[in-house]
Amino acid sequence: MSYSIDLSGRVALVTGASSGLGMQFAKTLASAGCGVVLAGRRIERLKTLRAEIEANGGDAHVVTVDVTDHHSIKAAVAHAETEMGTLDILINNSGVSTTQKLTDVSEEDYDYVFDTNTKGAFFVAQEVGKRMLARAKGSAPGTFTGGRIVNIASMAGLRVLGQIGVYAMSKAAVIHMTRAMALEWGKYGINVNAICPGYIDTEINHHHWQTEQGKRLIDMLPRKRIGQPQDLDSVLMMLCANESHFINGAVIQADDGFAV
Repeated sequence: MSYSIDLSGRVALVTGASSGLGMQFAKTLASAGCGVVLAGRRIERLKTLRAEIEANGGDAHVVTVDVTDHHSIKAAVAHAETEMGTLDILINNSGVSTTQKLTDVSEEDYDYVFDTNTKGAFFVAQEVGKRMLARAKGSAPGTFTGGRIVNIASMAGLRVLGQIGVYAMSKAAVIHMTRAMALEWGKYGINVNAICPGYIDTEINHHHWQTEQGKRLIDMLPRKRIGQPQDLDSVLMMLCANESHFINGAVIQADDGFAV
C-alpha cells in the first residue's frame, strides 16, 4: 500500500528559510503542493530559494522578518497573508547559538540567544496563532479552520550538552511553550508540536565535523554519524499533514538514537 501527503491548497510560513533546516523544510513542503512563504533576513538567499522552488513547479513568496523585532513579525505575517492567503502552517525555525562556558556568558550573549530562540519563536507563533484562532472562531474568513504549528526545538532542550548551556535553556523553553500552546489552542483545531533534531550537518556547522573535536563527537554517537536536513522530512510532513489531527503537544526526538 502506498501513502502520500498532499498539501495542495495549504500555505506555510517558514522562518529562518535562507539556509539549513529552514531551506530544506521549505523545499519539502513545496514539493507536497504547499505554497510557502520564505521568511528571514537574508533576502537575496531567499529569492534564490524562491527561484529554485518555482523552477520545480512550486509556489513561493519572500518576506523580510527579524524575529527579535515584534513589529517586524507582525508586518511579515500580514504581508505573507496578503500575498499568499491565510496561513495554515507555521514552521517556527529561526534559531541562533553561542559556544561558551556558562561562566563566560554575558548579558548580551544571553539576550542574543533568548531573543531569537524563545521570545522570537513565541511571538511568531502568537501572531500566526491569533489569525488561526480568528478563523476557527468564525471572526475571520478562511476555507481551512485550525492549523499546524511546528516549533523546531533541539535535543539540547531535552538533554543538556556542554558549551551550549544557554542554547539548551532556550530550546527547553520552546518545548514547554509548545505544550502550553497545544493545551490552549488544541480545542480550536490548531495542532502545535515540536521537533527535536539531533546533530544535523548544515552549512553553519559543516566545518566542525572535519575537526578533531567534531570527529570525536561523531564517534560518540550511537551509529557514529550525523544527520542530513532531509532526514527530518518524514517527521515534518507527518506533523503538517491534514491527517495529523490526533497529534497535538508532541515533542518528537529525531536524533538517530542519541538520547538513548
